[in-house]
Formats: sequence, C-alpha cells, structure tokens
Amino acid sequence: MKNNFLTAVTMLCFIMSYGQSIERQVIGSAGTTLTNGVASMDFTVGELAVTTITNGTTTLTQGFHQETVELSILIDPIAFLQGALLNNGGGNLMRDDLRDSLLTTTSPYGDGLTCASTVLNTGGTSGTGMPADDIVDWVLVELRDGDSNTTVVASQSALLQRDGNIVGTDGLSNIKMNIAPNNYHVVVKHRNHLGIMTADKVALSDSVATVDFTDSANQITYGTDAQTTFGLPSGVAAMWAGDTNADGRLNYSGSQSDVPFIRSQVFNDPDNSLFGGPPVATYPSVGYFGTDANMDGVTVYSGTASDVPSIRSNIFNNPSNSVFGGPPTATYIFVQQLPEGAN
Repeated sequence: MKNNFLTAVTMLCFIMSYGQSIERQVIGSAGTTLTNGVASMDFTVGELAVTTITNGTTTLTQGFHQETVELSILIDPIAFLQGALLNNGGGNLMRDDLRDSLLTTTSPYGDGLTCASTVLNTGGTSGTGMPADDIVDWVLVELRDGDSNTTVVASQSALLQRDGNIVGTDGLSNIKMNIAPNNYHVVVKHRNHLGIMTADKVALSDSVATVDFTDSANQITYGTDAQTTFGLPSGVAAMWAGDTNADGRLNYSGSQSDVPFIRSQVFNDPDNSLFGGPPVATYPSVGYFGTDANMDGVTVYSGTASDVPSIRSNIFNNPSNSVFGGPPTATYIFVQQLPEGAN
C-alpha cells in the first residue's frame, strides 16, 4: 500500500511538470534554478516575494534580499519660447534676461523642485559652460499615455537652456522620470506660452530619446498651427507667447483678452506713481510675471516697450485666424493645441 502511494505521488509530480509551463519571474542574487528540461524555475530560499513589477517586457518578483528596482526613462526635449527668441540680436539662442536677478530657484509649477542658485550663473554651475547652456526659464514636461493622449502619466519641472535644450535641475542632465519604458506623448508647457505636444507617441526607455519641437520644416506637434514662426529666425518654430493669464488661450480683444492682465500688473504695481501722483500706463513693472510676454523681465502696458503688441501680432498673424477665408479679426481666440483644450 505504501509503495503504491509513493508511486502515485511520483507520477502526479511527473505529469504536473509536463502539464504546465512556469514563467521565470524571480531574479535574485541568492537561491538557485531547477529545471526538468521543459520548464525551469528560479527561487530564493526562506524569503517572501514582497512585490512584483514589470516594464511590459520583463517581470521581476522582488524578495527581501533584493534592492529596490527603479524603472525609468530618459528624454531630451528641445523647444523654443517665442517671447525669449524675439529681438535676440540674431542667431538661434533665446534671450536669458530673467536669469541674472529675476529667475527663481524654485519651480513655479508646484512640484517643489528646486535648483542651486549656481545653476543660474553664466555658464552654469561650473561657470565654464557655453552661453548656449545658460538658463532661460522653468518649463513643465508631461508624459501622456500613448493610447489616451488626454491622460497625464507623469510630469516634472525642468530648466530651459538658451539653445532650446530642456534639462534637469542641475542645469545639464537629460530629464529622468521614474516611470516604466513605454510609448508616450511628450508635452512641454510654459507659464505664459501655449503648450505643445507630440502628435505621435514616442518610444521612451532608459536610452536617451531626443524630441525636437524646433524644426519648422519637420513639425511634430499635435493640432493645427500649434507653434509659430512669426518674427523668428528662418527654419525655427517656437511656442506661442502671450498667455498672460495662463488659461491656455491667446486673445487680443474680447471677453477673454490677455491684455487687461498686463494693464492690471502695471497699474497695480505699488511703485507705479510719479511724484506721488496716479499710476501711468508706460511704467515698467519689473518682476518674474506671467504678464511679461516678451520675457525681458519688465511688464509694460503702453509705449515703445509695451508687451501688448506681442499679443496683437500673434493674433493677427495666426494662420488659423480667418473667418471663411476673410481677414483676421481682433477678437479671435486661439486655444493651445493640447487634446483637452485650454487649461
């Protein structure tokens, strides 16, 4: 009877070993591998499998003896801000007027990221970098689901260099996000420019992927007229300037105009008073403000240095501003070309 029982158990184990396949999931520095020629299994001895993670290709079951496994992607976005590229003295480098005294070391996008004050030095932290690497401003980089481009999967503040390279908070490194390699839509946003997104999903992994929005002859942006070439060097495209209230729209004249926000900033500046008199429209309100459409560090409502013409020009020169093929109108509202529309 005993011999028959052992024989039955042996046959059952034999049948089970050939009746199913076992996916190899456990990876560790301890333990061993068993195989019967058909299926193989890795295991660790005396330790629990505490979690399982996957990047869509490889599955890892993690035990106590293993260190945390971090999935991440590296990305090298390149984009221009129209406001900082206008009147730059020639060439394809943006102005960095904010960097000297107005640019903050804390991101304005609410994720709490900061940079060392030395990153904002001429030439970066070391002071030996090229002028092209000087920081222009903070931007926000988003990744959206490859199959659902309205779903934000991850976002991170980053720094924009004069040559358009978007880098980490050290002022030099590529953007790293702790997210599984996959296909994503890449979005770049700025506090007073209209946001942009790749039309196609981009394969991102731990190998650096360059995403260049700046080539006007090879536009990769989602939507219609998502960027502008107006007033810019030949062959260059940039994000539309003038979204002074950060609502994702450009409007010169009408109920959603960006112009009143410029006026309000100037007339409500506590220092705007000539010999104790009323505020004046030509007063230069200095500061890190969204109303500074041309990014020179000064908001001006009226006069030769006014920020208002930037908005007017962008509305009247927007290729989408035409009713039934007619002339452009001052009341036209141009919405940033992101799938969800305005913020």
